[in-house]
Amino acid sequence: MSKNCLFNLVVSPAVEDSITDWLLAHAAVSGFSSHSIAGHGSSEHSMTLAEQVAGQRRQILFQLYLPCDQARELLEGIKRDFHGSGMHYWLLPLLESGHVD
Repeated sequence: MSKNCLFNLVVSPAVEDSITDWLLAHAAVSGFSSHSIAGHGSSEHSMTLAEQVAGQRRQILFQLYLPCDQARELLEGIKRDFHGSGMHYWLLPLLESGHVD
């Protein structure tokens, strides 16, 4: 049995619709969540003047729960199809998940 992972993907609003469509087109993805987030950090060189003044950048966080091997395959596709987009990702092993009925 494959271990499950939480796949987190942070993208700019400019590619939000494209990555949403891309994820929905993949059979391995049964669903996902997306959240508008504020990114904070020290990479001022990649921020607009307005973002530097505000001290934050608007970004979108996608979260997918799926088997780790499928998450890695999905990541390879994202790297191939969205090369140079500046997306940031991380995979976390899940200890437990389920529904509270």
